[in-house]
Amino acid sequence: MEFDPPEFFSSLLKQVYLDQPYVPGLIHVPVDFEDRQELEEVLSEKRGRKTEIHTPQRGQKKAMLALVETNARHSFDQRFRVLRPSSKAIQEALREALNLPDAPRRIECFDISHIQGTDKVASMVVWESGRMKKADYRKFIIKTVEGNDDFASIHEVVTRRYARLREENRPMPGLVLIDGGLGQLHAAADALEALGILNQPLASVAKREEIIYVYGQEGDPVQLDRFSPVLHLVQTVRDEAHRFAVTFHRTRRGAARLTTELLQIDGVGEKTVSKLLREFGSTERIRAAADEDLARVAGKAAAKRLREFFEKTPVL
Repeated sequence: MEFDPPEFFSSLLKQVYLDQPYVPGLIHVPVDFEDRQELEEVLSEKRGRKTEIHTPQRGQKKAMLALVETNARHSFDQRFRVLRPSSKAIQEALREALNLPDAPRRIECFDISHIQGTDKVASMVVWESGRMKKADYRKFIIKTVEGNDDFASIHEVVTRRYARLREENRPMPGLVLIDGGLGQLHAAADALEALGILNQPLASVAKREEIIYVYGQEGDPVQLDRFSPVLHLVQTVRDEAHRFAVTFHRTRRGAARLTTELLQIDGVGEKTVSKLLREFGSTERIRAAADEDLARVAGKAAAKRLREFFEKTPVL
């Protein structure tokens, strides 16, 4: 499993800050990564003020990062003095740690996101052969659940995912991982059983305590050493599912709010709003777009009205 710096630092920041009360206003990292902007938005919302993630290219901050890297390397070598395990080694270690029948080459992980039961969505992320496989990620809008019921939401999304896999005659993953505790685990197990899918390796990981519950072995939960590569893998996959769900939820909520507000502006109709969202992808990018870009998509008159609206409306 080759070291991928952008993926590593993306995962690291999620592990450090997503479930912690303190979020700084400025974070320095040595390399940029693909979902930096989305993570900035999530952390800014959590902090209540803007958080920026920078990659210094020169000067004192670049030198500071180089010193941090040297110190981290020295500390790691002193503590471990071992090579990073290969993909096959980590799969085998996961099999042993969770007492699974086979070493899982593919993990599919689910998480639910909502605010007090509204705008419920779910995410599924995939780890395969040593890395996150983003092409296989999936988003779900919860359709059948009323109110704040994570168990029912997990049941729905697991049912939909694996009913479709069966229809397409595709293989099940080596491990299904659920973000949550025993309630979420049993909801997923009930969904699989209702589909007639038996003996599927299934586990859940509880936040903060980092206890892993394996279905069929709930009486003997797994609590790994915090330096364990297996725990790091589980945390990486779980945190990515959480990040993907939160980002999707925030995008939908922001788009719904902005759509409602924009439709109240004279001269801006549903077709224009739809074109803006298709072109820019998020509410933040519409707001940050240059006047000429807004005019190109919405027309000069509508662009002017949009700019006046944004200037009068604070960023939430």
